[in-house]
Amino acid sequence: MQANQEKTLETSLENITSRVQDLKTALTSFLAKLEHEHQTLNWPTVLDNFALLSGQINMLNKVLRHDKTPSLKEYVLLPLNLKQDRDEELEKMTEGRVGAFNHEVVPNYLRTKLVPETEERELVLIKEAVHLTPEVAQRQINALNKLSNHVLDIVNSAREEREADTTGGRIPFTTSASNDTSVLMNSMITGRGLRQMHQVPQPGAYMRTGPGMVPGPGAIPPQIPRPQDQHGPMNKIPSSIKTNIKSGSAMHPYGHRPGMQ
Repeated sequence: MQANQEKTLETSLENITSRVQDLKTALTSFLAKLEHEHQTLNWPTVLDNFALLSGQINMLNKVLRHDKTPSLKEYVLLPLNLKQDRDEELEKMTEGRVGAFNHEVVPNYLRTKLVPETEERELVLIKEAVHLTPEVAQRQINALNKLSNHVLDIVNSAREEREADTTGGRIPFTTSASNDTSVLMNSMITGRGLRQMHQVPQPGAYMRTGPGMVPGPGAIPPQIPRPQDQHGPMNKIPSSIKTNIKSGSAMHPYGHRPGMQ
């Protein structure tokens, strides 16, 4: 009976160690990506790593809750040999974290209680929770649920948008409509759909109706400039001889016509 229990315990520990090792490998890989590839790391890759870690944790919980896994709380682990010398096998198993199984590391690795500082903080929180009234506790619960639902809605919305982007199912955003474009082109080319604006002519204004201008009432027609003679005025030589042409019927100053005695 005892041999079977020891064999079952050994098999369970091997399964637990294997699952913990897988979880550790995935976590180490994710931390390395965050440290060295943070500039090129995208959100879908981060979500994939979180999904992998979540799957590893679920598998570990299944192993711990399995019917064939013995309850580890019923077993007591006691240090049988403590030494100050360096243990290479222990250092290799712990990947260099523990070099010797001495009195300094045993209390930390084999403790069954929390750190004293953590215990004090936990006691303070327990006292505060005990003194809360049901009304205050319910208000805090409602506020926490509201905040959690809001964060969940944001996460679900971001996930739906990401899935739509990756699968190409998003409806393309349209920036133009063919019907509106056709109406606009017809309006520009043929004037279809445009209302004619009737303007009241002002006095003294000209209204354009076509190729010519129609003067309005009381308008002054524009002055048309006369074309100038291209040759200009003819140059005349002024005469120094003055002539006095008189009529033949004019009377002679001496009372008789010229040529008469």
